[in-house]
Amino acid sequence: MAEVLAFRVPAGSAHTLLVWGLEPAPGLEHSLFSVFSKFGLLYSVRAHRNAAVAGPGYYAIIKFYSDRDASRAQRACNGQRLFQKSPLKVCVCTKQKGLQQQVLALNSNKCQELANHYLGFNGWSSRIITLQNVSGFDDENGDLGKILQKRSVKYLGAVEVTLPNHGVCTRGVGLGEADIENSEGTFCMQIKVSSIQKLAVGKALSSAFQKILLVVLGKAYFCIKHWGV
Repeated sequence: MAEVLAFRVPAGSAHTLLVWGLEPAPGLEHSLFSVFSKFGLLYSVRAHRNAAVAGPGYYAIIKFYSDRDASRAQRACNGQRLFQKSPLKVCVCTKQKGLQQQVLALNSNKCQELANHYLGFNGWSSRIITLQNVSGFDDENGDLGKILQKRSVKYLGAVEVTLPNHGVCTRGVGLGEADIENSEGTFCMQIKVSSIQKLAVGKALSSAFQKILLVVLGKAYFCIKHWGV
């Protein structure tokens, strides 16, 4: 049966596992990541101390991109000791209606992580189409001396993502913006401008990935579908 994965933050309850009965230990989140990442790509691993009424110990919330991977992990790990002396309890989280309605785009780093996992490092590429200063300065090249006279700096980026093996090409745009104090020196300002440019490119990359769907068929096969332009 096919499973469709979007470049979005996994929000459905089927993607999320609740693990409890965890014993305090150094590097707890790392241990959880090592165990559960064997079943598929993880979005996040978060360990929390139990509430006082629940007694000592920890619980964890683990998010997978794939609900199929989450289900396999739950069946394999529930009741197992794994990395501690006492067995763990692992279950799929119950529905959380308020959270499930939120659909958030992945940031650019997570998009690249997901693409690398399913497409391979050589299965996709990106290029910057444009990166333009849109702060409203007279100098279209964004002369540093003139930028220093302004507080708000904005850059608009456009990025193209290509999946050559599947004939897919999408584009996205992103805006990076931040305030720069008039008193800041040129070197500090250059660092901030570089950061704003990276933010614009990152948002544009994320925007381009939002138009791609991964249709996963079994463990080894998948096809690509894209929508939008």
